[in-house]
Amino acid sequence: MQVSRRWITLAGGAALLGGCGGAAIPRAGGGGSAPDPALRPVPNAGWDAWVASFRGRAGAQGLSGATLDAGFRDAGYLPGVVERDRAQTEFTRTLEDYLAIVANETKVRDGRARLAANRGLLSEIEGRYGVPAEVVAAVWGMESNYGTRRGDIPVVSATSTLAYDGRRGAFFEDQLIAALRIVQRGDVPADRLVGSWAGAMGHTQFIPTTYQAYAVDFRGDGRRDIWSDDPTDGLASAAAYLSASGWRRGEPWGQEITAANPGSGGQVIQPEPGGPSFRVFRNFDVIKRYNNSTNYAIGVGHLSDRLGGAGPLRGGFAPDRYGLTIDDRREIQTRLNAQGYDAGTPDGVIGSGTEAAIRAWQSANGMAVTGEPSQALLAALR
Repeated sequence: MQVSRRWITLAGGAALLGGCGGAAIPRAGGGGSAPDPALRPVPNAGWDAWVASFRGRAGAQGLSGATLDAGFRDAGYLPGVVERDRAQTEFTRTLEDYLAIVANETKVRDGRARLAANRGLLSEIEGRYGVPAEVVAAVWGMESNYGTRRGDIPVVSATSTLAYDGRRGAFFEDQLIAALRIVQRGDVPADRLVGSWAGAMGHTQFIPTTYQAYAVDFRGDGRRDIWSDDPTDGLASAAAYLSASGWRRGEPWGQEITAANPGSGGQVIQPEPGGPSFRVFRNFDVIKRYNNSTNYAIGVGHLSDRLGGAGPLRGGFAPDRYGLTIDDRREIQTRLNAQGYDAGTPDGVIGSGTEAAIRAWQSANGMAVTGEPSQALLAALR
C-alpha cells in the first residue's frame, strides 16, 4: 500500500512517517519549554459546525455513532496546532549538526542501555521481520527518544482542527477517520489516542493511516498498542513497515568510506562537500521510506552502527560559514554557559537558545548584537 508522504519539516528534511514536529529531536542550544496553552481546546463555532457535517461523512464510511461520540467527547479546536502548521518553514540542518543532535554520545549511551534491556524482544522482532535489532532501536531513538517523547496531544482534536483549517483538509480528514477507526477497532480508548501536534503517534510515531496499514499486534492480545510504556507493538510495527518496504535481510544499510575500508558496490554519496562519504545499499533507500531524508537515513544507519558497538565517524566536516568547526562551536557554548549565559547543552549546534545567549553576551560586552557565532566572538570569550 502506498503511504502518502508527510510534509512535516524536520532537522533533516521532510518526514514520511514519524518524528513529527521534531518529537525526538530536541531544540539545539536551548532549554526546555513549558506546555503551550494554545494546545488546549478553545470554543470555535466554525469547528463545531465542521464536526457536525463530518459526522455524516464518517458514518457513511462505517464509523459508528458510539465511536464518534467517544472520539469527540473531550475533543476541541486547538489553535496552537494551526499555528505550528502554518509556521513551518523549509530548512535543512547540515549532516554534522544533525548527527550531533540525533546520534550524540548521550543518545548512543541511552540507546545501548535500551537495546540491552530489550534484547530479547528485539531479537524476536528481528527473527520475524528480518530487520536488525540495532536498526529498530535506532528508529525508536530517532522517532521518540526511545519512548520518552511519544506526544500527549489528543489526536482527534489535532487532526480535526487541521482538517477544519483546510490547508491540507483532505489529508487530515483521512487521518481523522483512520484515528477513529483505531478507537472503533478497540486498539486504544479514545482518551489514550494521543500523539504529536500533527497526529504522529506512539513509540515509532506512526500517523493514523500508516498505523492502519502497518501496525501489528506482536503478542496476539487483540490490540496494536503503540502508546503504552511497553514498546513491543511499536517496535514490531516499525520493523513490519521496513520489511514491507523491501528490507533485505542480512544486508547492510551502508558504510562510511575510509582509506582502510573503501568497500565496493552500492552507491557512493557525499551529503556535504568536504564531509565524509558513504557507500549505501538498498536498505538505505528502505530507511528513506520511513522518512524521505538522506540525513535521516544516515542518522538511523549510523546510530544503529553505534548501538552495535561501532565508533564515531572517522571523516571530519569542513568549517561552517563562520569558519568555525564543531569543536569551536562547542567551546563557544561552554564558555557562554560558564559566564552565566544559558547556551544549552554544548553540542556544537547553534540553535535559538545559543543565539539568544550570544545576543545577551554581545549586548553586555559592547559588541554588535547579531546573535551569530564568529571567530571574533570565540576569541573574546577566551
